[in-house]
Amino acid sequence: MKLLQIDSSARAASVTRQLTARAAEEWKKEHPDGEVIHRDLSATQIPPITDDWGATRLQASDLTPAQRAYLSTSDQLIEELRSADTIVIGAPMYNFSVSSSLKAWIDQIVRIGKTLGYGPGGPRGLLEAKEVIVITARGGGYEKGTPTEAFDFQAPYLRHVLGFIGLTNVTFIHAENQLREQAATSFRAAEERIIAALADQNMRAVAN
Repeated sequence: MKLLQIDSSARAASVTRQLTARAAEEWKKEHPDGEVIHRDLSATQIPPITDDWGATRLQASDLTPAQRAYLSTSDQLIEELRSADTIVIGAPMYNFSVSSSLKAWIDQIVRIGKTLGYGPGGPRGLLEAKEVIVITARGGGYEKGTPTEAFDFQAPYLRHVLGFIGLTNVTFIHAENQLREQAATSFRAAEERIIAALADQNMRAVAN
């Protein structure tokens, strides 16, 4: 069993980093022989999408050494996804959306022939049978039905783009109001939801 822990905060002691670490710790308790792969996006040099991205449409045998080098980061990030059974993503909200490092990661892993296929019925995600937990931290509150819900361009985007590549079993856990007096209470509630989500996941795995 493998867990992929992805951190995308630019801050070393961020709320999402604390919570993804807690998730990895809880997962390890249930899978003592399992492997945790930690991908820190703030410490990863991710190349921008340029004209060179057209190489993704070529056969591997037709790639030049320069093209292989350009795609090597994408290849590595996709292999981490493929090999993982559970994926935990730490996603702080920056200006109502995701961090630039997380967006850069997404640009590298949404790739035709690797995580996405096209057929007569249109696009089809190629990553399946994986559990995903997205842990967010937000300065304010964006609960469903509130006036601020419309400002949440983070969770809807992540749900859509992850589903686009086949990751449809996604649980969102929000640590909201981190810039308000409710911060500590919201943090503890998020911890409890993480523990519960991983326990439920383990029960489903045992049942199967």
